[in-house]
Amino acid sequence: MLRDPVSRYLSEWKHVQRGATWKTSLHMCDGRSPTPDELPTCYPGDDWSGVSLREFMDCTYNLANNRQVRMLADLSLVGCYNLTFMNESERNAILLQSAKNNLKNMAFFGLTEFQRKTQFLFERTFNLKFISPFTQFNITRASNVDINDGARQRIEELNFLDMQLYEYAKDLFQQRYHHTKQLEHQRDRQKRREERRLQRESRSHRWPKEDGNTEGAVTEDYNSQVVRW
Repeated sequence: MLRDPVSRYLSEWKHVQRGATWKTSLHMCDGRSPTPDELPTCYPGDDWSGVSLREFMDCTYNLANNRQVRMLADLSLVGCYNLTFMNESERNAILLQSAKNNLKNMAFFGLTEFQRKTQFLFERTFNLKFISPFTQFNITRASNVDINDGARQRIEELNFLDMQLYEYAKDLFQQRYHHTKQLEHQRDRQKRREERRLQRESRSHRWPKEDGNTEGAVTEDYNSQVVRW
């Protein structure tokens, strides 16, 4: 599941602000975890409770930045968390392309902002049916955060790779949705044609055309009765 990068970032900030951490995450890549120099922490204590949005954005090692690209991409292509492995622009280009390729090769992915379409694609892809429809919640913790245009722009800049990935994902998602819809309409039309054909055949078998003259059958029956009399 992918999400609008600004909303996702704000949601993670509120989550961390309430005391959530990822301390148990090993961040394994190429068989090892990153060193403290490769992945410094953003806070000294047990958690980052009460962190302000400005503090959250100011930490350059914050894994919330471009999280969706990082979690979809093959980090081994760029030396994992070793930022000295290659220059930043090359690293970013490789990460983004890797994330796009992996997303495209997935049988299914959904978008948080399109719950009903996500449900439709999941059910058609895996031939499963949910017992209740997905619900689109437009009011979330992220939507309740009131930020100015400057803060929004800063979040978009911090998540510039996620912004590009999300635009790609939306386009790919809509292509899959419309293609699946088109296939379903074609199957429905074919099914209706087949049902009409079977109905026509059923009616023709129920009322067969009468061949020959019925008078012969009546005469034969009358003559047999005469002999019996």
